[in-house]
Amino acid sequence: MNRHAVALLSGGLDSMLAVRVILDQGIPVTAVRFITHFGCDPVSAGSCGHDVEPLVKMWGPLGFTVKMCHLGQDYIEMVRNPKYGRGKNMNPCVDCRVMMLGWAREMMAQVGAGFLVTGEVLNQRPMSQTRERFRQIDKDLGLRGVVLRPLSAKLLDPTLPEVEGVVDRERLLDISGRGRTRQYEMAKAWGVTEIPQPAGGCLLTDPGYSERLRDLWKHDPKAGARDINLLRVGRHFRPSPGCKIVVGRNEDENRMIEAFAETGDTLVSLADFVGPMTVVRGRHGPEEATLAASITARYADVPDRTRTVRAVVSRKGGVPVMIETVAATESEYGPLRVAAG
Repeated sequence: MNRHAVALLSGGLDSMLAVRVILDQGIPVTAVRFITHFGCDPVSAGSCGHDVEPLVKMWGPLGFTVKMCHLGQDYIEMVRNPKYGRGKNMNPCVDCRVMMLGWAREMMAQVGAGFLVTGEVLNQRPMSQTRERFRQIDKDLGLRGVVLRPLSAKLLDPTLPEVEGVVDRERLLDISGRGRTRQYEMAKAWGVTEIPQPAGGCLLTDPGYSERLRDLWKHDPKAGARDINLLRVGRHFRPSPGCKIVVGRNEDENRMIEAFAETGDTLVSLADFVGPMTVVRGRHGPEEATLAASITARYADVPDRTRTVRAVVSRKGGVPVMIETVAATESEYGPLRVAAG
């Protein structure tokens, strides 16, 4: 077996420590960071967005390299129809792990690695990190004995790299459960000063985001990346089954909404007051655009909400039109709201 490992690197502390445990045995590690349309990306607020460049600089001399892999449409289809079911929200944790390990298996062949490494901790997560689940996933992927989980290895059956003497089992660990004390001690010993927050950044575990995704696929079962990207920003309203209105909550979201707008969408903003950028997507006409303008006025810095204000309405790439509107009332926009946010 080759003395080279491929590791799944989420950006979280556990996966970092698992990598270091293997590097300390003189084994080069090629880590792969996966990107999805559901919040696991370099700009995520969770551990998925944690900058690992300092680790590359610090551990690079030990044989540590990182590659990026976007799972794209394949991941969307998996989330739409997970084989192993979901957690409390829209999170298909087991299917997610299966897909990532499957891609990592392909990378093993590309870089000439002999085994896989993950930062999984036994019994840390009830759905995807149990002894039986580990066995099932490894078996289904044809990876029995190939996936080493260094942080809990002494509590699990020996893997092939351990049996063949590539990895010294005595230098692996026996961590179990949700506690973090030992991980923090290890991080301090290895100079990891920036500890990522435990939350991974996966939006599929968020109740509000999950409600938006369910609503999207309920009304458009084939909706893909262009609509999914819009779910993470703004306040969402559904005036009809085929139409969605998204209203920005801050300057950053306003820019994102404008950037996400595509041909056929309508953009709405106020002419004389600071306020949201709003996009109307799907089947819509003047009535929906007028409603969007009134909702935009509701969230703008308009001192008197009974005052008539001017809104700029324009189809993407079209000629802007000025209309007059009054801020919508709670009774008008409240029933149209899709999840709070």
